[in-house]
Amino acid sequence: MSTDTLNERVLRVNGKDIFVADTGTGPPVVLLHGGGPGASGVSNYSRNIEPLAQHFRVLVPDMPGYGRSAKGVDGSDPFGYLADHIRGMLDVLGIDRAHLVGNSYGGACALRLALDTPHRVDKLVLMGPGGVGTTRGLPTAGLKSLLGYYGGDGPSLDKLRTFIHTYLVYDGDAVPDSLIQTRYESSIDPEVVANPPLQRPSSPRTLWRMDFTRDPRLARLATPTLVMWGRDDKVNKPRGAAMLGRRMPNADVLLTANTGHWVQWERADFFNAVTTAFLKG
Repeated sequence: MSTDTLNERVLRVNGKDIFVADTGTGPPVVLLHGGGPGASGVSNYSRNIEPLAQHFRVLVPDMPGYGRSAKGVDGSDPFGYLADHIRGMLDVLGIDRAHLVGNSYGGACALRLALDTPHRVDKLVLMGPGGVGTTRGLPTAGLKSLLGYYGGDGPSLDKLRTFIHTYLVYDGDAVPDSLIQTRYESSIDPEVVANPPLQRPSSPRTLWRMDFTRDPRLARLATPTLVMWGRDDKVNKPRGAAMLGRRMPNADVLLTANTGHWVQWERADFFNAVTTAFLKG
């Protein structure tokens, strides 16, 4: 993906720096990336920004704790913290309403933002979002790998390669070594190692806050929503798609074949076409 057309800047939001890339014209669409080690907005959506920017103004932040944004996330209410900062980013940019597109951790951020302030969100696209049945029962092998990255003997290139090849995508051979290397270098930033943005819940109250299926507001959220979930997702359980379809009054559900946790990357052309059609309505 060419980055020549990206307007990159750092905004001051709630006393913290938030990096955002901005391109295209039209209704604003915010792309919120997942919480894997070394993740960032532009890298996670490298196959989607240009196609979507043909129809929309595309905003791609680095989530708090990642990339070029300020490090550290409030561990007592991580999804609320992320949502507050992305909403604050919209305030700084003078955007009243936007479409939100979120993968995994970013999907949890998007859903929390919509639950807290539904008047700020036009439509939601959620790809394998966190917080949907992930806090009950035993975690998936992929989630264990993700949460254990900074534990034990600390981060390593082998740990990251195993997570990406084995758990993040359906076809690990499709992921170039250069992408893994770039993410590894970002993941070992000393500030991130000292305070990883994605950690195991610190208390039962935090666990409750991070489970959207316990939130009664979910059944009242009228925001038009498209839920896309990889049938072979090994990080967040695909049954979460049907769960959201049952709970949310205006949610369409799409389960994609031969796809892991990274729908927007693995099935980029399909994702771009379906997302564009859904957002344009």
